[in-house]
Amino acid sequence: MFTGRTPGRNEATVHQGWCSSVSWGWMEWLSYIIVFITHLNVLLASDIACSCRICVQGLPAARKEHNGILRSCVPQRWDKRDGRLPNPGSFDMLHRRCKDVFPHQTEGVKLTINRTISTFFKASHILHLSAVGPSNYRFNASYQQSDSDRREEACPVLVGEMDSFGSLNAQCLHFLSERIRAKAVFQTQWSQFLVWQFETEYRGDDFTAAVTLANPDLLRESVIMVAHFLQSVSPQLVLGGELVYHRGRAEEGGIVTLAGQYSGPNWVATLNAGNGGAHASYYHRANKQIQVGVEFEASTRTQETTCSFGYQLDIPEANMVFRGTLDSRWIVGGVLEKRLTPLPAALTLGAFMNHRGDKVQCGLGVTVG
Repeated sequence: MFTGRTPGRNEATVHQGWCSSVSWGWMEWLSYIIVFITHLNVLLASDIACSCRICVQGLPAARKEHNGILRSCVPQRWDKRDGRLPNPGSFDMLHRRCKDVFPHQTEGVKLTINRTISTFFKASHILHLSAVGPSNYRFNASYQQSDSDRREEACPVLVGEMDSFGSLNAQCLHFLSERIRAKAVFQTQWSQFLVWQFETEYRGDDFTAAVTLANPDLLRESVIMVAHFLQSVSPQLVLGGELVYHRGRAEEGGIVTLAGQYSGPNWVATLNAGNGGAHASYYHRANKQIQVGVEFEASTRTQETTCSFGYQLDIPEANMVFRGTLDSRWIVGGVLEKRLTPLPAALTLGAFMNHRGDKVQCGLGVTVG
């Protein structure tokens, strides 16, 4: 309690002595902490230097084993040594792990011939004979200049495909810098432009931001803009969102979607929820041979809800991969892929049955090269 009295000489002396002793005690503790941190940094620096020395000495062997692609020599970004978080990747890749488990529906007879013309240039001839839709022939050409010393993705990439009806599907992917990626997509149907979109993506240390413009038309004052953002909150958790804005002469609106992904040691759970509906997926790797995935989709526009279960069985001894699926619409399907070694060919057998519609689709595919 303050009384307005000036402290005496003895009280001031005692107060100054107590502050000096307290300050000296904190200075001692602070010096001890600084010395401890210095020794700890020296130990960590020596440990990281040894690890880097081992990695650098093993670079030639690693390049030879992985065809020049550096994979396991450098520690991951989210390693506990530096404490940094990983890059979450692209927004379109959130459900990719689960979707790869499900088989692609096949129908008719399909023949694919792949031809490697040079190190960068490849061509493919695809002949599809179908009883449901019109049969067609497609020619696919791709130019891929790899830069494996800097990143695992290839740069630049030019892919073009044209069918016998004159429809064209072309894509161009290029890294403008180490963090900025640009992508352009063009699609034509019956000699008319159907889709033209441009995408720019920026990949930071622990986040990814992308903006896409689809079908911009200044004369009709219409455009579709899509913005993506993903942030790594922890080594296991990724949060982000998507904004879709559409403007035309007759209508204008937007859809906001929130996204989250949590990864475990051998499983990945992903959820997208917004005005347009919800999309959830779960991927689990049981062992080296069995992978399963569950997908749930609900749309507010079509008022439909579907749930699908898929699995993948790898048999490396027989060079076989089998994928199967079962969904809530009572559609059961499976695709068997068999590598015909020592021939450079692969055989694909698929069958899908719709119990409600009483329809069966069977497919046979042969891939050479």
